[in-house]
Amino acid sequence: MNQLKSGNSGKTVLITGAGGCIGSALAKSIVSSDPRLVLLLDHSEQNLYEVHTELSANGGSALHVPILGDISDEALLNEVLEKHRPDAIYHAAAFKHVPLMEANPIAVIRNNALGTWALANAAVQYDVPRVIMISTDKAVNPRSVMGAAKRVAELVLLRFSSSRTRMSALRLGNVLGSHGSVVPLFKQQIERGGPLTVTHPDACRYFLSLRETVDLILAVAALNEGIGIFIPELGEPVKILDLANRLIREAGMNAGEIEIVFTGLRPGDKLSEELFSTSEWLEPTADSRLRRVNCARMSPSRLDSALQNIFEGVRSRNVASLIETLSSIVPEYQPSEMLRGLLNPSPV
Repeated sequence: MNQLKSGNSGKTVLITGAGGCIGSALAKSIVSSDPRLVLLLDHSEQNLYEVHTELSANGGSALHVPILGDISDEALLNEVLEKHRPDAIYHAAAFKHVPLMEANPIAVIRNNALGTWALANAAVQYDVPRVIMISTDKAVNPRSVMGAAKRVAELVLLRFSSSRTRMSALRLGNVLGSHGSVVPLFKQQIERGGPLTVTHPDACRYFLSLRETVDLILAVAALNEGIGIFIPELGEPVKILDLANRLIREAGMNAGEIEIVFTGLRPGDKLSEELFSTSEWLEPTADSRLRRVNCARMSPSRLDSALQNIFEGVRSRNVASLIETLSSIVPEYQPSEMLRGLLNPSPV
């Protein structure tokens, strides 16, 4: 048995966002390692039904428990953790579509930031030994509210992590084939005869396969020094335009046979993403595929105070207050023009 997979053998594992692309792939991998129990938490009834049905159809000795609910539901989290006492939590639940979240900032702050706070707080309360969150390169020098909320989530894990409940985050780039990934979109556009829509000729991103993603998550879980933020060795980023041309060639066409249209960067988009910022420094880990990201930490009292402001801003649906608080926690955050427009609407 693979050493990384065997780390979950005989254990109770909770996966949040279990019906999503990464969560469901992670669930399938963990189930193959003969865990004692796999708890599948998702807020989408259809996604939860699909992953639970697929795991059940594939057999295996693992027992899967589907839990329909929201990670921001503290009462639900307390009930699940008190009843099942998981040995590990894989936190994949997150809103991730950048332009959509720019138009819905309260929803993404509540889910990505406050949901992570609720989960981390419950994990400490019930002595969960291990928490691993899937983060994003968009949390680095964020230009989107989604990225800023995920950066807050990273800081929350650093705030709550201890020797009893070790918490870590893995920053990833774009996962090929995931929901909303550019690859399925390009393939659909090729099938329709084009055009292929590329935001900018110089836009580039880090890419990795779903299999690589799962392996890296399990690798972080297996690290003895697994507290903090980690990044994988992903090589050089790929130009979206080059990816589009490659998929055209793989479809048996030549350049010029199908049109490529540049649509412009979307609200919250960046030309290129980064896995770490200039204010962070890296150190190696026992796994050559991973490096630890070190950064100055916000004092617990200051972060707790800011999170209380976020709670109040979400409750009162005060977008201006939320963006102000996000910017105080993540000073490198630069709200998009679209979001600034929501805060300061032009007179009619």
